[in-house]
Amino acid sequence: MEALKMFTPVSMRSANSYRNVGLETSVSMADPHQLVSMLFDALLQSLAAAKGSILSGDIPAKGRAISRAVRILEEGLKAGLDEERGGELAANLRGLYDFCIFKITDANLKNNAAFVDEVIRLVQPVAESWNAIKNEVALQSQAS
Repeated sequence: MEALKMFTPVSMRSANSYRNVGLETSVSMADPHQLVSMLFDALLQSLAAAKGSILSGDIPAKGRAISRAVRILEEGLKAGLDEERGGELAANLRGLYDFCIFKITDANLKNNAAFVDEVIRLVQPVAESWNAIKNEVALQSQAS
């Protein structure tokens, strides 16, 4: 990997560093609701990249995108669930995330873009609903 950096144009390394700092700043300044929104955005971007990679036959890019999507689901969205306070909703989301992990892993094994589309169709409404409750969450935070 270090050898590749040696041949990466300085402008590209600078742009990547700037992007990483921007992301780190966004994450450190985000409230919990915004962090989950960022996870959903990153998940949908990874799924779109995985689908594109499957369709173009770019196996290494497909693997990276699917790995990233699985990590976001597993380490981000699922890990953030509080089944004690979230009850049935949290349990249902855990089941949905588990199914999505299974489906995109199957998409990876079978090079099936339709499986990725299915996951996008399942996750997108949840992400949109999460974003729709932003104002309610802000009001609850102010009240407490």
